[in-house]
Amino acid sequence: MRKIVLYILLMIGICFIIPIFFTTKFKAKDVYNEDIEPVLLDIEKYSYTDFAKIRLLHKDTNEIEEKDLDEYIAEVVSAEIPADYDIEAIKAQSISARTYTIYKIIHGSKHENADICDKADCCQAWLSKDNRIAKWGDDGIIKWNKIVEAVNATIGEVATYEGQVINAFFHSNSGGTTETVSNVWGGTDLPYLQAVETSGEDAYSQYSSEVTVTQDELITKLREKYSDIDIDFSNEESIKIIEYTEGKRVKTVRFGNKEISRSRNKKHNGAKIS
Repeated sequence: MRKIVLYILLMIGICFIIPIFFTTKFKAKDVYNEDIEPVLLDIEKYSYTDFAKIRLLHKDTNEIEEKDLDEYIAEVVSAEIPADYDIEAIKAQSISARTYTIYKIIHGSKHENADICDKADCCQAWLSKDNRIAKWGDDGIIKWNKIVEAVNATIGEVATYEGQVINAFFHSNSGGTTETVSNVWGGTDLPYLQAVETSGEDAYSQYSSEVTVTQDELITKLREKYSDIDIDFSNEESIKIIEYTEGKRVKTVRFGNKEISRSRNKKHNGAKIS
């Protein structure tokens, strides 16, 4: 009888210990400071009373079109993520796009009389429903319906931090680690945009790339901005990385008589961090 009781107690202990082990092992954490508590984002339902419409600037024609918010979100999502991706990934993209859009409406846009534009290098990528379906070809309707399914499944959902809609930057891949936002655009850091590991991205086709330039090409490019730059290529110290960012990217590099920082010191404008 005593052995049976001990056996039962042992099994109960295992049932409690194993979940604790896995929870601890996979707990989100800052890559470079394990003492920092992870920032938790909430997914909340947002009222459509104030955000039912979006004023979209078409930059090629300079025309502004008013659209239903989630009709616009579906068109954004169709331009930002392949429809062949898992439905859960498309739902996540839907929430990101909606969050970014509503943040722009709340905080104001750099586009006069418009909330957002249709260019990925400025705001978010966008394609009209008809153009998107046409580009997809024969199975265009099937793919469009999958996008709409994901958008409808997340109706009203936005990501918030401490009750406020976040500035939801997104990117196709981060090279294995995201970056602290001030190292991308300068300015003030945001607690929910820090350097964290993003495992599994090495399977992505654009995970890494390499460019080779000649010494003359390097000097010519640098002199476009620094006319008095001078590099002694015979001195190994003439080209040297001085400082790395929290995301292990080059922050400051020496080129001869210049030390150049990657921080752009600009406001947070685009949706994508590459």
